[in-house]
Amino acid sequence: MHEQHGRASATVPSWLRVSRGSSSSADDLKWLWMMRPRPGILTPESPMTAIPPPPAHAVERPRLRSRLDATLNAPLSVVVAPAGSGKTVLLSQWAASHPDVRVMWIGLEPADSDPRRLLDHLLSAVRPDGSGEVDLGRPHALNARTIGRPVLDSLVGVFREHPPVVLVLDDLHHLAGSPLLPDLWWLADNVPDHTHLIFSSRIDYGLGWGRHRLSHSLLELRQRDLAFDETASATLLERIIGSPVSARTLAAVMERTEGWAAGVVLTGLGLRSEDDPEHFASELRGTDRLISEYLSEQALAQQPAERRSLLLRLSVLDRMSAELVESILSVDDATSLFEALERESMFIGALDRDREWFRFHPMFRELLRYRLKAEQPGAATEIRTAAADWHLARGDAPSAIDYLLEAGSWERAAAVISGRGREVLERNDTVSVSRWLDALPAEFRTTRPDLEILRGMLLMMNGDAARAEDVLREQAERPTLTPARSAIIHTYLAARVQFRPDPRVALEAAESATTLLREHPDLHPPELLGLTHPHLLHASSLTSAGRALFLAGDLAAARRRFDEALTVPGARYSLYRVHVLGSLALLEAWAGRLRLAAAASEEALDLAAATHLLAHPSPADAFLAAALASIERATPSSAAVSLHEGALRAAANHRTQLMWIAHLVRVRSEGDIVDQADRPPSTPPPIVAAALEAEEARALRVAHASNGGLHHPPAGRWSPLSFEATAAALTRNRPDLARAHLDAVSPEPPESMPRASVEQLILRSWLDARELGAGAGAKAMHRALELASQHDLVAVFVRAGPEVIRLIADLPGTSTTFRASVLERASLLRRARASSPQLAEQLTDRELEILAYLPTRMTNIDLAARCYVSPNTIKTHMAHIYRKLSVPNRNSAVARAQDLGLL
Repeated sequence: MHEQHGRASATVPSWLRVSRGSSSSADDLKWLWMMRPRPGILTPESPMTAIPPPPAHAVERPRLRSRLDATLNAPLSVVVAPAGSGKTVLLSQWAASHPDVRVMWIGLEPADSDPRRLLDHLLSAVRPDGSGEVDLGRPHALNARTIGRPVLDSLVGVFREHPPVVLVLDDLHHLAGSPLLPDLWWLADNVPDHTHLIFSSRIDYGLGWGRHRLSHSLLELRQRDLAFDETASATLLERIIGSPVSARTLAAVMERTEGWAAGVVLTGLGLRSEDDPEHFASELRGTDRLISEYLSEQALAQQPAERRSLLLRLSVLDRMSAELVESILSVDDATSLFEALERESMFIGALDRDREWFRFHPMFRELLRYRLKAEQPGAATEIRTAAADWHLARGDAPSAIDYLLEAGSWERAAAVISGRGREVLERNDTVSVSRWLDALPAEFRTTRPDLEILRGMLLMMNGDAARAEDVLREQAERPTLTPARSAIIHTYLAARVQFRPDPRVALEAAESATTLLREHPDLHPPELLGLTHPHLLHASSLTSAGRALFLAGDLAAARRRFDEALTVPGARYSLYRVHVLGSLALLEAWAGRLRLAAAASEEALDLAAATHLLAHPSPADAFLAAALASIERATPSSAAVSLHEGALRAAANHRTQLMWIAHLVRVRSEGDIVDQADRPPSTPPPIVAAALEAEEARALRVAHASNGGLHHPPAGRWSPLSFEATAAALTRNRPDLARAHLDAVSPEPPESMPRASVEQLILRSWLDARELGAGAGAKAMHRALELASQHDLVAVFVRAGPEVIRLIADLPGTSTTFRASVLERASLLRRARASSPQLAEQLTDRELEILAYLPTRMTNIDLAARCYVSPNTIKTHMAHIYRKLSVPNRNSAVARAQDLGLL
């Protein structure tokens, strides 16, 4: 079938059309990212997100463009064909033919298997104007080098709230074997209706898009579809050669190339200098690879010797700018050179709208590099080293490191990597640095202990705790280990407390680190990421010790470590202080000192906001402390935003122990046991395991289940299991067993453990009432209410069950405000979560929390500050609320919510 070579009539869905020139401002972004533009580095206006302009000789493919148009109502289209088949050209032509469609383009490279880079490209793609600084809000997930569901869920929300869009992921084959591929399949399965994805690849990932074949009539353009017919081939050859070719020459070209786009182009380049074009075309033989190599040589042979040599040397550069080429290759006018190469169809293309950066087609570049290696063996190394120097001089260390690694300049690469500062941690660039270290030969690293220690530190920060521990313990066994390096190793071994079970192991490492630092006050550790000063090691090891003691259930000892950590000089580093304050807030919320928890959490989040760390994983503890405090106040609806933000940050670098705390808070918030499938991986820490067991026991007790356990709580300190065992005995009318449980545990100090003290007083009151009759337990209950009122503890009464609430309601004497509050919250929490049968889609807990603020005069900025999220996050929730309530604005939302009983 011959194609008609003109503009096809567009059949683009109306929802995809946008007015020309319209764009979303940076403030409209809901996807929020850590990275701020840095000089010389690919910023959100990245070459990789610019739609590549079709080459001058490109032939229109209206039939294929129409097929792309026809499937835009489906979530996914795929283009799969070998190199040189014209995939990128077709898609760029399609984009150019639809100026009324918002198209986002991501050209993938092997380095994009780093989830940070891929997400950076996704962020760049949703910023049409490319201006302004990225707002800070949500972090990314790096678990096992994947994006992770929490971030993917948020990303779908970004697409949902942005204008209709087509997202092209070109060169997807560069992610072959990457754990990111399932994330992309999930994204394709879950994008909103007004978003369409196009995957372009040399590799057929058939299993990944099989569901779309069945459900959405998936468009699959393959090699046979992309092959040029005679008409297209004739037009292409004429544009390259400058004159028409004969029918016999065309037939020979079609027979030898079978319409393979690169073969036709390369043949055209060869025909330009041939006296007998027909003979030249008919002599082509072999595979696509052999033909391309032969024709490339022909194209190179037509070039003057100086130009040919320059092309070979240019191929070493992954990306080329005029300034770079002129600087390191002594070219007088690189801009004119690029223009000439484009005119001559020498497989070069601009990467950005401003035509500042260029690159060769990967297939042609590979052939040029192969030829350069054969003719000038040392040239590539020399050019890469010069390119590294050029990028370093402009502050672009990442590009320089990549060139140094390609050049095999291990010492210099290691020096630049090691010279990175604390911004690596603050910007969450740790995965990239870890990737560079892994690229260094193992035999090179093993003779340099500081590199291996740094590698172990980074692996721990990335959440790859098992590998980190192996690397660090191997270094700890070196016979030449110095006390300074030992202090670093044990400090970062202690950091395992956030990632792996058994907090005792982390506590042992933390104690070893603090002992070394105390016994060697004049230590001078090697400088690694600016994080190995003794003051910082001391603060970090104390924080890890506090976390280990907390997770083991020793709250008093944990509090002492956190208090000490806040006083040492290393805690002046803002990021570490956010960590310590958040952990202390979480401990205080657990102990029941909710006002202290709120103060510490607020201080941590204020500091994170002031130092641009809100999107970093470090405030996770503070967010979860705020959520837990809301639960303990019996106001679970106000916990939703903090719980979501804390859980997202805990998952960001796979801190499983904190993820378990988020899981427990969610269980208590929802008032039921969350599905087993939603539990975090690994083993919960002891304090969470006991609390979850208590939650299960409570559910059985409150339901009066026959299998509700009369079990003995663990001996020793008071725990949630102690409360549930005693409450179960009272529920089963076993006051003797209840008294035995209470007498077996020492009373907790009310000033430091108020929740435990309140629980014990509640049980004493309940026991007295059961043994001596109504009214006998009034004194203990009054004491419980008095102590709880000092800390805003309400849920402890509500969760005790209906019988305790009746005891409170029947107390003699004048009712206090706090007592009335307990009874009111108990009544409210017995009802189902606010919902309305009139809504097709119910509001989520987070949306209900935001909805409660709408009758106030608080602006979006005020709400963002109140919830410690970005204004864009608030805008996202507001948009969801308006859509679900079918209203256009805030006042209408308030009125509608009141009509529905949601306010």
